[in-house]
Amino acid sequence: MNFKSIISSAFNLKSKKTHGEASRHAKRAYRNRFSFSNTVFIITIIFLFLPLLVLIVYSFNGSTSMNWTGFSLRWYKRLLESRELWRAFRNSILVATTSAFSATVIGTIGAIGINWYKFKMRGYIQTISFLPMILPEIIIGVSLSIFFAGIGVPLGLFTIFIAHTTFNLPFVFLMVMARLDEFDFSIIEAAHDLGATERETLFKITLPICMPGIVSGFLTAITLSLEDFVITFFVAGPGSSTLPVFIYSAITRRGGVTPLISALSVVMILGTVILSVMLRKFLKFIAAK
Repeated sequence: MNFKSIISSAFNLKSKKTHGEASRHAKRAYRNRFSFSNTVFIITIIFLFLPLLVLIVYSFNGSTSMNWTGFSLRWYKRLLESRELWRAFRNSILVATTSAFSATVIGTIGAIGINWYKFKMRGYIQTISFLPMILPEIIIGVSLSIFFAGIGVPLGLFTIFIAHTTFNLPFVFLMVMARLDEFDFSIIEAAHDLGATERETLFKITLPICMPGIVSGFLTAITLSLEDFVITFFVAGPGSSTLPVFIYSAITRRGGVTPLISALSVVMILGTVILSVMLRKFLKFIAAK
């Protein structure tokens, strides 16, 4: 056997060995597709999303019962005609935006101040600021309700605004603090060496660098405010119901979930998906800068 035949046979043997290993890996990966963890994952996904699918289907039902009587858009038309619903939606948007903005401003200033300055009560204040995030919502709601009653403040949109700002503040504070932990303070020292004042350093260096954390905290605060029910239930007054409180009231009045509430839930799910995709792209754009 010449040298060329030896090289050719060795190459064919190596190719067969590589092909055999690839086949074994492919078979092992195929078997792993149906492992216990993947099965549990699939069952969990079905368990979570099957009720949403049923909700979407019955929002197009022409009847108020669970018996399917035919495809209909009457409940979506009722959504557009419900003044009480749109009032609650307007209240939710108003409270969410204002409370999120206030919590973002206060939380950002607090996080920067705690990182910049050293004082005796620094650790105590940092610990206390996380209490609204740790305590159960029902305790916060009852406490705020008693507090407002004690100082004589009537329940309404203003008390909802104060309550939402209170429980949104720790989330904004935590996100800005996480961003500041990665902050290179030598940039601040370099800016001071170049003659920048503390105000110029804050607005031209610190805030732009912390902007991804600030935006994330603001969006998180809006989300938490829009979905909150327990705290809002205790501090809302007559005519100041938000959307979650309106949905709860409608369910208790009708004795269950009606197709109108199903249609509203479908609109909210669709709006949440659209906003999530848009905000994800926006945050990527901010982080890229």
